[in-house]
Amino acid sequence: MPPSTHSTAMWHDSTLGLWAHGYAWLPHHMRAASDGIVQTRLLGRPAIALRGPEAVDFFYDEKHVVRTAALPGADLDTLFGQGAVHTLDSDVYRVREALFLRLLKDEAGVAALGAPVGWRWREALADRHEEIVLFDEAARVLARGVCDWAGLVLSEDAISELARDCTAMVDGFATPGPRHFRARRARRRQEDAMASLLAEVRAAPEPEANDSALEAVAWHRDANSEFLELHTAAVELLNIIRPTVAVAWFATFAAHALHRWPHHRELLRADTEGHYARSFANEVRRFYPFAPFLVGLAAHDQTWRGHDITKDSLVLLDLYGQNHDGTLWAHPYRFDPHRFSALAGFAPNAVLADLVPHGGGDPARDQRYPGEDVTVATLAALATELARTEYSVPDQDLSIPLSRMPTLPRSGFRLRPN
Repeated sequence: MPPSTHSTAMWHDSTLGLWAHGYAWLPHHMRAASDGIVQTRLLGRPAIALRGPEAVDFFYDEKHVVRTAALPGADLDTLFGQGAVHTLDSDVYRVREALFLRLLKDEAGVAALGAPVGWRWREALADRHEEIVLFDEAARVLARGVCDWAGLVLSEDAISELARDCTAMVDGFATPGPRHFRARRARRRQEDAMASLLAEVRAAPEPEANDSALEAVAWHRDANSEFLELHTAAVELLNIIRPTVAVAWFATFAAHALHRWPHHRELLRADTEGHYARSFANEVRRFYPFAPFLVGLAAHDQTWRGHDITKDSLVLLDLYGQNHDGTLWAHPYRFDPHRFSALAGFAPNAVLADLVPHGGGDPARDQRYPGEDVTVATLAALATELARTEYSVPDQDLSIPLSRMPTLPRSGFRLRPN
């Protein structure tokens, strides 16, 4: 890659390379760069890609990088929604984020979500012996579990549609073509459904205490002390539900890990305190591909380790590469939950600074995904249930294509309960 003193016109556009190579694109360029910093163009715009703990701090410092206009409108129409908390900065962001922190960082609330996911899984597989696609089944179980927790009363048909739509939103994120259009339709359908539920809540008097996520979002007052506009409230309710359903990706990867390294099944079965299950969940999030990188905009002209960054250029934070960086992780391509055992056992809610499956930083201060505790709790519950479930795995294609984002085992992981 050219040094920062060269004109940005000399940088070639890497958009096609990104679409062609997926998760492998940025780590490949990072390895080729002498100083581990990549300067290129994406969609015609100058971009710089960073990695490592110091880069995480830089990326999440609003003095350096902002997120307000970083996400293209097409991405907001699929994954996050227009007006979502992910697009906000400064005090406006912090007031909105407080809603998510209250709902998603409360230890009792997180535990209350993990429990229904576990028994919903057992209920879904009870007396079933036909072959199922684990990814699809996990998405339905997670949708039912998060609706139980959030206070949404939906029919089984509505739950199935919610699961399909939430996975479509994630699957079509930042992707051209049919997947993108399916994601847009899915988001519109679920935003309308959530807006109707929220309108019903607001038709009644405001309660003294908002005991459910549905009520908390319905009655949340934003930085202007006004209730959220109904569409924005629907977007934010989906931003609680959709990421929980998206744990289906990690649940499928957990099944993949248990199939490749079956000795973990006994370790999970013997784990009465849940410490190993959390370690296993964190290692699944580190080892398997989910988000390749995050994108922000440079707040002003500045430099990073001798490289010029012009105002409004793209700043990429490498996630997949950092999670497999040999300077941060011993034997990074070895699946080893024990690397998290001490932290999982003694500080289950600690921010693991080097682990960045969704992003980095401190959720109370930065824009790190506040639902990580929920992700770990639900994934730990599902991994434990998988370890305890007797099933066979038919012959199938379990390869994981890194060129596809987001990726999965090609078969979705088919299994047959015994």
